[in-house]
Amino acid sequence: MEFKDGFIPTESALNSLEKFYSDVVEYNKKVNLTSITEREEFFIKHIWDSLAGQKYFPSGCSAAEVGSGGGFPSLPIKICRPDVAFTLFESVGKKCTFLREESAALELGGVSVQNMRAEDAGRDVRFREKFDVCCARAVARLNSLLEYCAPLVKKGGIFIAYKGDAAEEIEEAEHAAKVLGMKKESDERYCLPSDLGVRTLVVYRKISSTPAEYPRGQGKERKSPL
Repeated sequence: MEFKDGFIPTESALNSLEKFYSDVVEYNKKVNLTSITEREEFFIKHIWDSLAGQKYFPSGCSAAEVGSGGGFPSLPIKICRPDVAFTLFESVGKKCTFLREESAALELGGVSVQNMRAEDAGRDVRFREKFDVCCARAVARLNSLLEYCAPLVKKGGIFIAYKGDAAEEIEEAEHAAKVLGMKKESDERYCLPSDLGVRTLVVYRKISSTPAEYPRGQGKERKSPL
């Protein structure tokens, strides 16, 4: 399989991606990680798409992932880019167990799994404005997602949102980005192989510190988005 922008994983990484697929499908029998289990569709919609954004992760960066679920995009990127140190935030305990066990099984150093909500992480001094990169995929609409993720990004860092056809969401999120100290840097629209859908990588740069009152918590990020 050819990956986006000519990215070429090592043979060892490709073997690990195969194991990752098998392990997700097996664990999925007891905990819902994904509705996609057919191999080709999984590799395109989950692995190929996850790796589409790897170029935005600077060498040796610290990265946060919000709403990790089954580990997309974090684990495919970590498999292929061991230089990236990941902290994964996931609120469901059983999914955290999978993420920890899978990271150990694949011998992925530099992966920390935190069983906590994004809004709690964003107010925690251990994590607030500590990361070079934050990413999220299939979590919430962009205006809500920005409030979850912007507080985790250090000034000068970036937030990467993995989205479908996102034109409406990008426009909808303009106010939130401004309030939270973020500026949209790019939105890259592309088609998945085998005509399996249109995707967009939306990249924001942190230009000023996020005001202390954000994230607001108590579900306000979703119920009353900025």
